[in-house]
Amino acid sequence: MWICRACAVEHEENADGCVICADERQYVPAAGQQWTTLSELTEAGHRTRVTALEPDLFGITVEPKVGIGQQAHLVRTDAGNLLWDPTGYLDDHAVQRVRELGEVVGIVASHPHMFGVQVEWSRQLGGVPVLVAAPDLHWVSRPDPAIRPWSGTLEILPGLTLFQPGGHFPGSAIAHWASGADGKGVLLAGDTIQTNPDRASVTFLRSYPNRIPLSAAVVERITQATEVFTFDRLYDNFGGAIVTDARNVVRYSADRYISWIRGDFDHLT
Repeated sequence: MWICRACAVEHEENADGCVICADERQYVPAAGQQWTTLSELTEAGHRTRVTALEPDLFGITVEPKVGIGQQAHLVRTDAGNLLWDPTGYLDDHAVQRVRELGEVVGIVASHPHMFGVQVEWSRQLGGVPVLVAAPDLHWVSRPDPAIRPWSGTLEILPGLTLFQPGGHFPGSAIAHWASGADGKGVLLAGDTIQTNPDRASVTFLRSYPNRIPLSAAVVERITQATEVFTFDRLYDNFGGAIVTDARNVVRYSADRYISWIRGDFDHLT
C-alpha cells in the first residue's frame, strides 16, 4: 500500500502518478510525484493525536502533518461511532484510542481529497464499511470489499445524517449531527463549506489551493441543502469552526459570495 506524499491518499500500488493531485482542484508539487508508506512515516516520527472537541466529538490529527493535513472527526453515539474524513496516516495509538471510544460502524470522507488511508482504517478497525459517494467512486485508488457506494441522504446512525449537496466534487458530502452543540446541532462540513480566518464567515470553492470559484447557483444549492437541518455549530476539516449561530453565518456568507459573483459590488473594485 502506497501513500501519495502530497495528498496522503492511499493507493493499491505505486502508480505513475496520483490522479487526485493531477486534477485541477489539487496540484503535483514542483519536486514531482513522491510516494511513502506507513512504516516510513512512523520511522520519520509522525504520530496521531486524539483530542476532545466537545462532548462525544473528537478530532484526530497527525503531527507533523501528512499530505493535506486534515483533521478527522469521530462522532460518538449510543448506537455506534462515525469516523469522518479519515487521516492519511494512522498508528497503534490512534487505533487503540478510537476503539476505546466505542465501535466504529462507518468511515466516510466528505470528498476524495479526504480519502486518506480509509481502507487501512477499516482494516485496523475490523473491516468497518467505508462509504464513498457514488458519483466519486472512480477516484478510489485502493479498491476493497469494505467500500460501499451511497447517494442522496442517509441516516447512518440515529440523529447522524449524511447528505450530498455537491460543489467541491459532485458527491461532496456533509454530516449533520443533531445532538451536537448541546442539542443545537452540528455540521461536519469538510470543505464543502470552509471556515474563514475571521471565524465569523465561511466560503465555497471548487479548488482551494488553485482558487477556482463555484457559481452562484451552486453556492445557493449548497446553502439550501444545509437549511433543511437545524445547527448552531460548524466544523471544517482543518480545525476551523463556527462555534455559534452557524446556520445564519452560512446564509450570510452565501449571500455575500453570490453578490460578489453577480457583480453587485463591482463599483468597489
